[in-house]
Amino acid sequence: MNRLPPFESSPAFASEEDRRDPLGIFRDRFHLPLGADGAPIIYFTGNSLGLQPVGAEAHVLEILEAWKTRGLDGHFSGPSPWLNYCEDLNSKVSVLVGADSTETVLMNALTINLHFLMASFYNPSAARYKVLVEQDAFPSDRYAIRSHVEWRGCDPENAILVLRPRGDETLLRTEDILTVIAESGSEIALVLLGGLNYYTGQLLDMEEITRAAHEAGCVVGFDLAHAAGNVALNLHDWNVDFAAWCTYKYLNAGPGGPGCIFVHARHSADSNLPALHGWWGQNIADRFRMLDNFAPARGALAFQISNPALLSTAPLKASLELFEEAGFPAILEKSRRLTGYFEYLLKTRIGEKATVITPGDPDHRGAQLSIRIHGGRDVFETLKSRGVSCDWREPGIIRMAPVPLYNSYSDVFQAVEALDDVT
Repeated sequence: MNRLPPFESSPAFASEEDRRDPLGIFRDRFHLPLGADGAPIIYFTGNSLGLQPVGAEAHVLEILEAWKTRGLDGHFSGPSPWLNYCEDLNSKVSVLVGADSTETVLMNALTINLHFLMASFYNPSAARYKVLVEQDAFPSDRYAIRSHVEWRGCDPENAILVLRPRGDETLLRTEDILTVIAESGSEIALVLLGGLNYYTGQLLDMEEITRAAHEAGCVVGFDLAHAAGNVALNLHDWNVDFAAWCTYKYLNAGPGGPGCIFVHARHSADSNLPALHGWWGQNIADRFRMLDNFAPARGALAFQISNPALLSTAPLKASLELFEEAGFPAILEKSRRLTGYFEYLLKTRIGEKATVITPGDPDHRGAQLSIRIHGGRDVFETLKSRGVSCDWREPGIIRMAPVPLYNSYSDVFQAVEALDDVT
């Protein structure tokens, strides 16, 4: 476990940390929602919807202006031709998830992408047909997996294998996941887990899980909705088969922002891999030639079905520019310290009135703490009325996410102070 420098429980300490914070300048590069008093609220819900980058509006207006003045020619001319608009964004995203530039592509939305990817990577047989999922998977994932299994003619009650924590524990143990894979691997066609669990905030050991699953002959995919832009990922080196995520949480693309997928480069040359195709997955040189035969683009680009929705993609461009300017390693470093400070204050100020169910090891979490607290929903509603934006999840959890690009140490101190007042 990496140990963080010591903290202090005082507003002066928080102010000094903010003064010394090299990423503090990025707070002003986002629009902070205001409370009834006209002051910015404490926004700890970036794990559900990231804040709007100041530059997002200009990028949206650029698309609208090109549409207004160029019409169809906006695809091929102007400062940001639409035909290639996502190429640079794909490259920027690939850096954040540890992928080669040809292994990621912006497309569709998260659950839609999971269906498309399962269409390619879930190939059940009489002997190997099960899908391994975690008990607290995000509901949309559960719906998608269950319906997809049924669509393939399998009985979900038998085909879906659920990972559960031990006894009264809340978190999954890596050794238990590996045991299930070792014992049932010959029946598992697909391991499909949330890389960072939305409810508990637990970051799984994706590298070790992927290695074990591949040794058992399983295909491995991850939902990275709460991991992308939040924690360090090395999808290519970990040899993950595929992954999917949204971009409106830690990546700040705004409501309805585009989904993104990763497909490992080794699958690009696999002519036996089934795939659903559309014209935007065609080799870019042939895309507008209207050929009868489909010649796939290189890498994950071949999985594109339709042209991207650029008006909802443009805000992501503004966010990725900030990630690049700040540097992802610096963002991760601040995230560990900011979340560590939050946990420290909860222990020293709130004590036994609150139980953090998120792992205490910084290597096993991101910028989120899930808190079980006396008073439950009433505490959540009171915090909200006092200008602390957090998230309530049944049964009985308040999720709070100190996002390093726009949250401050003073935000954390004031949020815990408010929590102390109302518990």
